[in-house]
Amino acid sequence: MIKSMTGFGRCELADGERKFTIEMKGVNHRYLDVNIRMPKKLNFFETAIRNLLKQSVSRGKVDIFITYEDLSEGQAVLKYNETLAKEYLVCLKQMEESFGLENDIRVSTLSRYPEVLTMEEQALDAEEIWNVLKKAMEGALEQFVETRTMEGENLKKDILSKLDGMQKLVAYIEERSPEIVKEYREKLEEKVKELLEDSQMDYGRIAAEVVIFADKICTDEEVVRLKSHISHMQEVLRSEESGIGRKLDFIAQEMNREANTILSKANDLEVSNCGIDLKTEIEKVREQIQNIE
Repeated sequence: MIKSMTGFGRCELADGERKFTIEMKGVNHRYLDVNIRMPKKLNFFETAIRNLLKQSVSRGKVDIFITYEDLSEGQAVLKYNETLAKEYLVCLKQMEESFGLENDIRVSTLSRYPEVLTMEEQALDAEEIWNVLKKAMEGALEQFVETRTMEGENLKKDILSKLDGMQKLVAYIEERSPEIVKEYREKLEEKVKELLEDSQMDYGRIAAEVVIFADKICTDEEVVRLKSHISHMQEVLRSEESGIGRKLDFIAQEMNREANTILSKANDLEVSNCGIDLKTEIEKVREQIQNIE
């Protein structure tokens, strides 16, 4: 199954006490590059999140945004530091005795002293949080993979269409090659006749020149290899194999190499134009392949 590296997924999930909102987006990349943005209290789950993602995604730059809301009433607990309060009172008593001051300390006053009363967040239940977070991740991941698969199918159709067009261009080059040699022989004979006029023509020498010319412009090997590469790419695209992006990119490089050789050997305007069209289509396919996982 072909997947694009571009996709988007979102999931919002709440279980009464907590709520997670997860968004993920992906673009093409040479390998898997994951960037996770989430509250610090959830950093403990980063490895588990990455492992969960790797089960469905093998390539691409993926950005994950996680928002966490604690909906429970007991989000924080008030802590009373009795030992510290006693020390404050002892010190205040000493100040009263030393300086003869009135001890006007009240409970409300003492409670405002630093660290006597503090607010502490309740410890998170890692297992409960992971159960909800995992479901939210799976929901976002399902949508993310779905969009990547949908775009992958569109890429597949477009590339296959371009490959069909390439096959027609290659077939034309293959048909045109013998005609080029025939036309060269006719032009050569005509030119020799003009130069020699009534003298006898050396057909053996002409045949030798035609053979040299035919060998120089011969693209039979390149055409055969190019046809093979096109067929191979079509087979790979139609297969159910996953993670084919790198393989397709390698095949496209080989196709481009053969097209360059054909174009360099071209000694005919029609074949040259056809070779340019062929290279243009190959470049379009290579651009599309860059986005396949």
